[in-house]
Amino acid sequence: MAVCGGVEASALPAELIVHIFSFLSDADRLRASAVCARWRECLFFPALWNGLRLRARTSGNGGASARLEFLTRRFGGFARELQLELCGGDAEHDRAECGKLQASTHLEQLLRVLRHLRYNRNLQRLSLYGDVYILQDDSILDSSYLSQIDQGGKRIKEIQQLFEEILSNSRQLKWLSCSFVLGLLTPVSLASLSNPSTETLEHLSLLDSQLQSLVPAAELQRLPHLRSLSIDFCHFSSDMCRLLSAADRTPLHRLSLLLNGAALEAKPLHDTATEDDLKALVRSSANLRVYLMAVDVCSEDLLQVLKPSLPLERVHLDSFSSLVTDSVLELISQQYHRTLTHFVLVRDEGGFPDLSLNRNEDPLVLLAWRCVHLAVLIIHGYTVWSHNLVAISRLRGSNLKVLTVTEDSIDFDPDQCAFVEGDPVHNLVKEVSLGLGRVWHPCLDSSVILSDPTQHFHREMLSFSEGV
Repeated sequence: MAVCGGVEASALPAELIVHIFSFLSDADRLRASAVCARWRECLFFPALWNGLRLRARTSGNGGASARLEFLTRRFGGFARELQLELCGGDAEHDRAECGKLQASTHLEQLLRVLRHLRYNRNLQRLSLYGDVYILQDDSILDSSYLSQIDQGGKRIKEIQQLFEEILSNSRQLKWLSCSFVLGLLTPVSLASLSNPSTETLEHLSLLDSQLQSLVPAAELQRLPHLRSLSIDFCHFSSDMCRLLSAADRTPLHRLSLLLNGAALEAKPLHDTATEDDLKALVRSSANLRVYLMAVDVCSEDLLQVLKPSLPLERVHLDSFSSLVTDSVLELISQQYHRTLTHFVLVRDEGGFPDLSLNRNEDPLVLLAWRCVHLAVLIIHGYTVWSHNLVAISRLRGSNLKVLTVTEDSIDFDPDQCAFVEGDPVHNLVKEVSLGLGRVWHPCLDSSVILSDPTQHFHREMLSFSEGV
C-alpha cells in the first residue's frame, strides 16, 4: 500500500502511524491493523490504548465477543480507562425467547473483561453498564432462574471476586461507575476499594435492583474527595446526606438520582433525606446540581420527592402508565426556576392527555417562562397545542438549544386554524423556527425519544458528571 508521493506505508515512522491510529475508533484500529505487518505492530503501542470503550451485544454473533476478548487480553492489563456496555437484543420477541441465553452470555462476556483487569494498577476510570432488561425481569430475582444460567453460582461468585480484586489492586481510581450489571455488585463490594483509591476517587455510581444500599454510609465516609455521586433515590438517606455535608470533605458538585416507581413498595420514600438534611448539604456544597430521573412514578410520590431545597438542574419524568399531573409541572417551574436547564417529559402510552385542560395557562408554557436557564425541552405522550409551542419558542428563543416534540404530541386548535391561511403544520414550523432563530421541525420518529429509560439515565449521568 502506498501513500502520496509514492512513499510506502512501511516507510512511515511508527510514531506517525500511532498518531494517525489515535484518531480512529477501536474497531477501525483493528481493521487498519490488517493492512500490513508494520501497521499491526503499531497497533500494540500502549499509547493507543489509554482508554478502551467497548460495546457488546449479549444476543449477537461471536465476532463481537472475539473482539472483546482480544482487546481486553492485549490491553486490559495497563489501560487507564475502560468503558463497557453489555446490551441485549433490540426486538422484544428476541428478548422474550432468548432471555436466559442473553443472561448467560452477559456473564461470560463480563468474565472475559474482568479476568484481564484484575492486576491493572494503572486503572483510573472504570465504567460498566449491563443489560437492564435482565434486571427488570421479575424472574431474575428467583434463585431457580439464576441456577439455570449459573449452576452453583460459580460464575457470579467469580465475577464478584474479580471485581473486588480490581478494586483492591487499584491505586489511583478516580471514576467508578457500575450500573445494572448482572451478578457484579453486592452491599460489600465498595469495602474492597484500596486505601490509595479511597483518597483519589471523585465519581461514584453504583446502581442495581437490590433492596439494600450498595453505598453504605460507612464506606462513603472513606471517600473524602468525592465530587460526584449517582445512586438509587430511595437509598439517599439522612445519614448519607449529613455525611456529605461534613466540613472536612470536598464539596459535592453533582448528584444523580434514579427513582423507579416499581420499587417504591419495597423501598419507601420515608427513609430518604429530609428537607433539613438537604438544606445542610446545599449550604456545604454551594455548586451542587442534581439530576433526577423518575420512571413510572405517580404524581403523589413525585410531590413528596420534589423538595424545595433540591437544586434540580435536570429532570426526566418517564412513564409507561403513570400520569404526570399539571400540579407536578407547576411545582417544578416554581421551585427550580433558577436551576432547571433540562426537562424531559415522556409517556409511552396512547391517549396524549392535555395538561392545560381547565387551566388559564399551559403548565409547559409557564415552565418555559419561569425557568430562565432552560436549554433542553423534550416532550412525547402529552398533548402540546401548536400555539403553546410557538409561545415556548418565543419565550426562550435561541437559548433553548434543544426543543424536541413528537409530531403525534402536537395538536391544532381548529378555531385558530380557521383564521390562518395555508397548511397549519407548515405555519407551525415557520413560527417555531422564527422563535428559536434556527430551522426547527417536529420529531417524526418517537423511538428516538422512547429509548430505554435507565440506559438513558446511565449515559446522561456520565455526561452530567464529566468535568466537575
